[in-house]
Amino acid sequence: MKKEQIKSLVLFGNGINCEHETAYANRLAGFDAELMHIDEMMGNPRCIHQYRFINFPGGFLDGDDLGSAKAQAVKWKYQSIHHDAVTGPDKSANGVPQGRFLDELVRFVENGNIIIGICNGFQLLVKTGLLPAVDGGYGKQTVTLTSNDCGRFEDRWVHLRVNTLSRCIFTRDIDNMYLPVRHGEGKCVIQAGATQSLMERKGHIVMQYADENGAATEAYPDNPNGSTKAIAALTDPTGRVFGLMPHPEAFVHHTQHPRWTREPDEKEGDGLRIFKNAHRYILENH
Repeated sequence: MKKEQIKSLVLFGNGINCEHETAYANRLAGFDAELMHIDEMMGNPRCIHQYRFINFPGGFLDGDDLGSAKAQAVKWKYQSIHHDAVTGPDKSANGVPQGRFLDELVRFVENGNIIIGICNGFQLLVKTGLLPAVDGGYGKQTVTLTSNDCGRFEDRWVHLRVNTLSRCIFTRDIDNMYLPVRHGEGKCVIQAGATQSLMERKGHIVMQYADENGAATEAYPDNPNGSTKAIAALTDPTGRVFGLMPHPEAFVHHTQHPRWTREPDEKEGDGLRIFKNAHRYILENH
């Protein structure tokens, strides 16, 4: 597949506000990125299958009126889509009944494609049940992202420890990162019971907030929200659905680093590596 043929989709509208930065990061990595209003996508669900990579950027989807991304998640999970994309009463390979937009996304992943959700997009994937989807349980919410322990919106840069044993295709060959966060509801809370141990054992936890020495921490301010197990990013069982609270699209050039005039010129920012890994994966597998 030629580099210019790989199409990616970046959603905007209804409160999403990081679409242009996300599309730019896609293009820097080699994708032919297209912008689409989220309502247009919902009106024609089958259109997602012409792309290899879907981006759900950050923002305040639906004003976060029911909590971050909750309104859209409810639509995806419970509102039937009356469109020819619905092929009948069959079930997907994961046993998810047909008829919802969630099912189109599950089929998209089953076909070997990839999805990223950043900040508000991560909140959307979690509340829809696309993450972490332990044991392939897509559509079942076992994790949430709720108000920061500090009780306020956090806008700061954070160190991130990457789980090199995770199956996540987006973080391949990455050990640590330094990225900005900007959120009011970023605390990851895991459903009680066996879910947490399964997530740890099966590599669903991709990134953790860390101190300057790279050790995962739940202590503020290195952990800006109080996330359980310092969770900053998750993946699904395939490693092809990835959600993170930090903003990789906000650090694609070295000059975006807060200390860029005082540190060695690395040419590109840490965040660009995530998008380059996405592009490399599609090149190698399609």
